[in-house]
Amino acid sequence: MSDAPEITPEGVEAAVADALAAIAAAPDTAALKAARAAHAGEGSPLAAFNAQMRSVPKERKAEFGKLVGQARGRVTQALSTREEELAAGELAAQLEAERVDITAIGTRTRTGARHPLTLLQDQISDIFVGMGWEIAEGPELEHEWYNFDALNFDEDHPARQLQDTFFVDPVSRHLVMRTHTSPVQVRSLLDRELPVYVVCPGRVYRTDEFDATHLPVFTQLEGLVVDKGITMAHLKGTLDHLAQQLFGAEAKTRLRTNFFPFTEPSAEFDLWHPTFKGGARWIEWGGCGMVNPNVLRAAGIDPDVYSGFAFGIGIERALMFRSDVQDMRDMAEGDVRFSEQFGMVV
Repeated sequence: MSDAPEITPEGVEAAVADALAAIAAAPDTAALKAARAAHAGEGSPLAAFNAQMRSVPKERKAEFGKLVGQARGRVTQALSTREEELAAGELAAQLEAERVDITAIGTRTRTGARHPLTLLQDQISDIFVGMGWEIAEGPELEHEWYNFDALNFDEDHPARQLQDTFFVDPVSRHLVMRTHTSPVQVRSLLDRELPVYVVCPGRVYRTDEFDATHLPVFTQLEGLVVDKGITMAHLKGTLDHLAQQLFGAEAKTRLRTNFFPFTEPSAEFDLWHPTFKGGARWIEWGGCGMVNPNVLRAAGIDPDVYSGFAFGIGIERALMFRSDVQDMRDMAEGDVRFSEQFGMVV
């Protein structure tokens, strides 16, 4: 004979009552899972009653089938209802535990870091604004005339070749990514009334390798003065003042003769860096000279009446020997930890 209990209304009701009590008492979904196995699983009393249906006389199968089926339905419904209640409660508890009060003042505020190239560029610009100069800007996509012709570059000058300059297709449009900020000087001479005292910062582009000492995109700052009676002495005094403002009272500059198409006479200028990490020394800093008369004529200025000087420095190079940066790639890779070394600003 089977060990299954005999089906009686009292026995089925007792099994249902036990199941409902266990379901109602389950404190969480894990306990409810155990109650489901005990009271609705294969080894539960209700499952045993269902198995006993095979022994019920044919004339009473409908009666007992209805009794057991309704009992199992009540338990299943109770399980579903309790499962929804527990899931909702557990979700609410989780949300409360993870709640963030967005109206509260943060316990830690991380301020932003401006890029050190921007900081140094602004510092140098402020020095010249303090001297009464103006800041001039121009397009980075420039016409070849402004970038080369107006600056006295011959048509066969090496800088005008594809291996040195980024030309924009089609080349017949004569558009280049500017190789220096000198085109801004030309535009300033064309747009402004004389005298002109401008400093021109901005990005420039050359087909250089991306390595520790070269970047294909870098930052340049150039200065231009055109006025009556301007001499190399004014240029030297301006460079010395800039050096002392950036590197201390003992800093100074020296000039070495060189050639540039847009200045005559031309010079490389070196910086005496009194606080250099490896000891005070001379460091090559940039190029300069008196504005070539052909450049003045290209801007419609009489070189017999006006003269001027121009100079240019690389901001990346200045940052390297001012702050002991060893690898120029650190300035371009966008790691905020590099910028954070140079000070935080609100």
